[in-house]
Amino acid sequence: MRIVALLGAALAALLISSASIPRAMAAVRIKADPGGQIGPYLENLAALRSSGERVIIDGPCLSACTMVLGVIPRDRICVTSRARLGFHAAWHPDEGGHPVTSRAATKLLMDIYPRHVRSWINDRGGLSPRMKYLSGRELSAMYHTCQ
Repeated sequence: MRIVALLGAALAALLISSASIPRAMAAVRIKADPGGQIGPYLENLAALRSSGERVIIDGPCLSACTMVLGVIPRDRICVTSRARLGFHAAWHPDEGGHPVTSRAATKLLMDIYPRHVRSWINDRGGLSPRMKYLSGRELSAMYHTCQ
């Protein structure tokens, strides 16, 4: 019984100490995100924006994941040397399951991205079915390097 009481006290102390940590100090680390459907990503990113958490891009962030750049304030994003962002046109499957580019969803993506990312994409021919990668020095020139 005494062990249960000690564990309870330790858990209470942990909860109290973690509750006193400011939310802004918390961070979400993106290590290998393949992307997915735009709608669910926008919902999750809006919640992340409201949380005040920082975002550390520490690996591949592809497709819908890249919307993080337009939803989360720039000063709350940092990148590591492993960060690699992959951009492509939005698509949906046709009746046979083959990808068909969605002009409306692709425009939505471009509208979400900040101006400097849109410029980078447009300088490379715009969004297309083929993935365009942003990493290394180019990415570090746009976003803070994580400390």
